[in-house]
Amino acid sequence: MTGAGTRQEAGRAVGREAGQELRREVVEARRIVVKVGSSSLTTAGGGLDADRVDALVDTLAKAGGEKEIVLVSSGAIAAGLAPLGLERRPRDLARQQAAASVGQGLLVARYTASFARYGRRVGQVLLTTDDTSRRAHYRNAYRTLDQLLAMGAVPVVNENDTVATDEIRFGDNDRLAALVAHLVRADLLVLLSDVDALYDGDPSIPGTTRIAEVTGEKDLDGVSVGSAGKAGVGTGGMVTKVEAARIAAAAGIPVVLTSASRAADALGGRPAGTFFHRTGRRSADRLLWLAHASTPRGALTLDDGAVRAVVDGRASLLPAGIASVEGEFTAGDPVELRDSTGRAVARGLVNFDAREIPRLLGRSTRDLARDLGPAYEREVVHRDDLVVLRP
Repeated sequence: MTGAGTRQEAGRAVGREAGQELRREVVEARRIVVKVGSSSLTTAGGGLDADRVDALVDTLAKAGGEKEIVLVSSGAIAAGLAPLGLERRPRDLARQQAAASVGQGLLVARYTASFARYGRRVGQVLLTTDDTSRRAHYRNAYRTLDQLLAMGAVPVVNENDTVATDEIRFGDNDRLAALVAHLVRADLLVLLSDVDALYDGDPSIPGTTRIAEVTGEKDLDGVSVGSAGKAGVGTGGMVTKVEAARIAAAAGIPVVLTSASRAADALGGRPAGTFFHRTGRRSADRLLWLAHASTPRGALTLDDGAVRAVVDGRASLLPAGIASVEGEFTAGDPVELRDSTGRAVARGLVNFDAREIPRLLGRSTRDLARDLGPAYEREVVHRDDLVVLRP
């Protein structure tokens, strides 16, 4: 196992310092996003486990009066399995949506009753990627969540599984939690699951080592993570949690990854699980959503000059720099921007329908305005709606 011995040595050397850093980050955190997985809330056969929900709520309610908690909760589909007579999570989208429709009401009702024991109100917020990659929708999502917190309510966020299709879904609530943490400008993200930390291999195999902290990509060298949760009722696994931690850390948000049973330790600033240090700076825009939550509806191939302008110059994409277009999309949809080899170099929200773009290719905005009207004297993708994808 590459680097295992080195990590063990380094872990012992910096353990105390890491614990102090963790405690400082958590104690000083005022706004915290907590994500909990289906396996931590439901029984193996489907259906909510009231005792598990109450235990989680007890921990969150006692986290501290000055702290604001946003709860990203899986469990809607899993909660709907037993009531609908389903033995396991269905594979087809229609039955998943039906289970979510039944389960979402049960999930929020359980949270409402449980938080009421502490005099706390609950507000349900259901999101799709479309709600958060478009500018106006993104602002509305932020305002709703911010106002709920200001009024003392606990936002319970989930993907809107009842209407989300494969083309407009986050795919897992770990990634959704990282993006919500960025959206609400959280000070800390806590990812809770059925595993107490990140290990350098399967934790059930003797000899694997718990990774106490991650300061950058080098600390993940040689780490093998699985792709499915143990209980089989969710969509994520350790791989989605590590990716979510990477997204949040790159956006300037520290992350604690641990089990639901260790939530009190994590929120109390006591060493628990794995601590991911910040690796980037906080951004105030929504481009993180565009990069990590949007699904391109089409693609534009750029000439070499346009690639340089977009990637290096951070310029808007003009019609003159586009060589070809593919896909079916409408104005406002996310599209992929590719170089001449087909490699994706950026992603952005397009200002024209796919059927309009062929007659714009290679032409200047001045010529287009003269021939087609002033509405065509604009960018195909504005730089404010564009994110460069790192190789």
